[in-house]
Amino acid sequence: MIEQVFTREVVISLAVLGALFSVLASVIQSRLGEGPWVKVLVWAGYGFMGTSMAMFVAIGLFGLGIAHE
Repeated sequence: MIEQVFTREVVISLAVLGALFSVLASVIQSRLGEGPWVKVLVWAGYGFMGTSMAMFVAIGLFGLGIAHE
């Protein structure tokens, strides 16, 4: 189960999703100004990117997601 979560595709997808949320927040902020949804989008972006980085480190340190034969 854990090998399926700690895969390259999941880590990259989380990073891309985080970047998309951050870009969307930036675009909304530049066009509409500050608002509560901008902060939610920024924090969601940080959360996805942070999770991606933590998973990347865990994979490297503990060998998670690597098939041991």
